[in-house]
Amino acid sequence: MLSPEGEPLARKYYSEKTEKDLDADEMVRGFEFKPGKHVVVSDEELDRLAPEKTRDIDIKLFVPEESIPPVHFERGYFLTPAADTEKAYKLLAESLEKTSLAGIATFVMRGKEYLVAIFSDHGILLAETMRFADEIRSPKEIGLPKKPKLPKATVQKFEKLISSKSKSKLSTTKLKDEQAERLLKLVKKKGSQRKNVVEVETDEGQGRDEGKVIDLISVLKKSLAGKAA
Repeated sequence: MLSPEGEPLARKYYSEKTEKDLDADEMVRGFEFKPGKHVVVSDEELDRLAPEKTRDIDIKLFVPEESIPPVHFERGYFLTPAADTEKAYKLLAESLEKTSLAGIATFVMRGKEYLVAIFSDHGILLAETMRFADEIRSPKEIGLPKKPKLPKATVQKFEKLISSKSKSKLSTTKLKDEQAERLLKLVKKKGSQRKNVVEVETDEGQGRDEGKVIDLISVLKKSLAGKAA
């Protein structure tokens, strides 16, 4: 974010009671356990609770693809084979696709444990990070109404409307983020016209993700071997 003068802005925390800015060493982490009541947890306590750092993907079980509620899915990734693992990659992809199963596994990234579902699609392995059960709110919690009784004629009319807009297959090429496209055009236009352009000094390499590529197949084979032993 920038100020109207083009100067970079920084986020700061302040005390509502004293209205003074707080430094990092003046803040602690508080977790709400009851409405209006918090407990303080230190960085040392969080470090002791953190999952063990590992590059392993621990497969827990295999389940039918259709048995996983879509509400659990969070973010999707393509999985690629590392050097000399293409044969094992193809074997896993073909096995999952033939059986219509998905592997449910856990892995640790940046100090946090993630739940992931591994699928196969036309010989390509896909991974979907998933939400844990306690991260999903129930219909009752968000106040959804009970299923109403609707007149049969109304239901049939709506079914015809749905049928008129139905396609045999989803064409993702026709799905575009129109707002993002309009914003990009505006940015390019203003940039070419030198309108509202500001230069911001940045440190070289700051904020870059230095993540490493993980040999997926080797860690999966290790996990499966451990389960079979």
